[in-house]
Amino acid sequence: MRAPDFWAGSARAQRPTAGLLSGLLSPLGTAFDLAGRLRRAMIRPRVLPIPTICVGNLVAGGAGKTPVVLALIRALAAHDLSVHILTRGYGGAAAGPLRVDPDWHDAVVVGDEALLLARQAPTWVSRDRPAGAEAALAEGAQLLILDDGFQNPTLAKDLSLLVVDGGFGFGNGRLIPAGPLRETIARGLARADATVLLGADATGLSDRLSAAGPVLRAGLVPAGDQDAFAGRKVFAFAGIGRPEKFFDSLAGLGAELAVCRAFPDHHPYTVTEVDGLLAEAARLKALPITTEKDAVRLPESLREQVAVLPVEIAWQDEAALAALLAPLLERRPEQPEADG
Repeated sequence: MRAPDFWAGSARAQRPTAGLLSGLLSPLGTAFDLAGRLRRAMIRPRVLPIPTICVGNLVAGGAGKTPVVLALIRALAAHDLSVHILTRGYGGAAAGPLRVDPDWHDAVVVGDEALLLARQAPTWVSRDRPAGAEAALAEGAQLLILDDGFQNPTLAKDLSLLVVDGGFGFGNGRLIPAGPLRETIARGLARADATVLLGADATGLSDRLSAAGPVLRAGLVPAGDQDAFAGRKVFAFAGIGRPEKFFDSLAGLGAELAVCRAFPDHHPYTVTEVDGLLAEAARLKALPITTEKDAVRLPESLREQVAVLPVEIAWQDEAALAALLAPLLERRPEQPEADG
């Protein structure tokens, strides 16, 4: 789905009609919040015998959780630790528990995010989070990272990181469906151990986040050859939570943006649709380009005809991240002894 414009906090999105609609939906948002609070109060979380990190957010849509999970995998790589990832597999049909094989599964089965994660670490799709965690434990997981699940109370978390998009913040500050919030800002920040602020703080949240706990500042930056698209005429398209971030990244690299085409988040591309995009790009003599997350949803027969802009997290203070991870690494389980 594509988030409605009135979910944003900008003056443009808060026109009188948009504000009226958001106000009319506010009672439903209150009911949504109450249902979430009751669920968290009634469920006793399963405590795992291994450290568990949750990377979540307070808003619906693309705050940047998956790139942060990938950055955590890189940060933990030097510690000789079997890190597994657990995700719901949003957009995929599989209920799980299922270990993702990126050479066998596709986005229709496991979702796009799971495919990206599985390229870097053992990744499990499971709508039942405790069942997925048990499957990971059975396969030797020594540390578990939850991609999303901050509002899911079924697993206890040792470290909860809330990812906040500096450009979007918390939108209009209202609860779904009146706004993008999955729960109130105050309650969410109170349960988080730290926040990850991605990009420049365009909505003035820094003081509020700092008052709630540690803030890790980071940016989502292009990976690889950053000169590859300078001066290139490109036909950019993306079906992610905040497609404008992708377009801005290309512009920042010096690309000439002939077309910027936005699709709903997790959009399932068809052969006919992509053929049309490629034909339009050819008429404009522009390079068709998309995100890594979109690329795994393209028809396999056409995937090689579309360029991809990889991105990664750049931390302003890697020592601050290391300090948050250190207590979890101290309680890592012992490696099992080999037979014989």
